[in-house]
Amino acid sequence: MKRIAIVDDEPDITAVLKKGLEQHGFLVDAFNDPEDVLARFKPDHYDLMIIDIRMPKINGFDLYRELKKRDGRVKVCFLTAFEIYYEEFNKIFPKIDVRAFVRKPVSIATLVKQINSIIEGQE
Repeated sequence: MKRIAIVDDEPDITAVLKKGLEQHGFLVDAFNDPEDVLARFKPDHYDLMIIDIRMPKINGFDLYRELKKRDGRVKVCFLTAFEIYYEEFNKIFPKIDVRAFVRKPVSIATLVKQINSIIEGQE
């Protein structure tokens, strides 16, 4: 079973995504506070981390940077309520090598497809 972490400051979003992904056979840990993720993070524990971009305390990009320091192989997919323009994103964040973004709201079927694609290295 693939292990997924979901990090979003909105408990209703993490609850829905966790339940939906577990119904598709994933093991899911849900976090509503990025500081909890940092306190509990273990290298090589998750196959993928799904991280909301806009959160209080620590935004998704800063969380990603910290996780990358702790595990250079961690795979991340960002959740966002906004349209992502990769050229603009790369200008602002040239050192972030993530190309996987999911726009909220997202169906579980679409998310499962995206997760499998990322984990299998097709993203």
